[in-house]
Amino acid sequence: MKSKTMQSFSRLAFALVAVCGLSWAVPAAAQATPDVVTVGTVSANGPVVVVPVYVRDVSGTPLGIDQPFGSRIQSFSIKVDYTPSPFLQSVTFTRAGITAPLTPAFETSPSVAGSISLLMTFDETTNLVPFVSNAALPGNQVGQLTFTFAPGTPPGTTIPLTLDAALTQLSNEGGTTRDLPAMSNNV
Repeated sequence: MKSKTMQSFSRLAFALVAVCGLSWAVPAAAQATPDVVTVGTVSANGPVVVVPVYVRDVSGTPLGIDQPFGSRIQSFSIKVDYTPSPFLQSVTFTRAGITAPLTPAFETSPSVAGSISLLMTFDETTNLVPFVSNAALPGNQVGQLTFTFAPGTPPGTTIPLTLDAALTQLSNEGGTTRDLPAMSNNV
């Protein structure tokens, strides 16, 4: 029977090997700079405000236009939280930019007061999302938020927008490979 000191040392050595082994086993793609989702910042002079939403496809990540068939960004879940305002009449989240001309296999935009999402999936064979790898910041526009304000909204009214890190993700068409992108709330 081993002494308690020897058992503790063995456990510690195993834990160190397991932790160090994990760092060696991390694939290079997991260490790459992640793709980025960005919500634009805009100023408006009217009752309708359109805010662009971008995705920057960074080469070398598990998903992207530089990857083989089956490993491209074809599905989006983007959730934006905002501060409700008595002046805000409606908010919509729709496809725009590179996704506007495509036909989604699935698309929905659920919302509740203070939050709206855009979920969309495109068939890779018939509707490849045409990202430009390593595009200049902020990336390729994939959607837009449209805020409609009531007449008489005071000038300078601000609605802060925040991406929900837990629910914003990119994936391949089948959802078998996910990419948890970096978040940016400004362009």
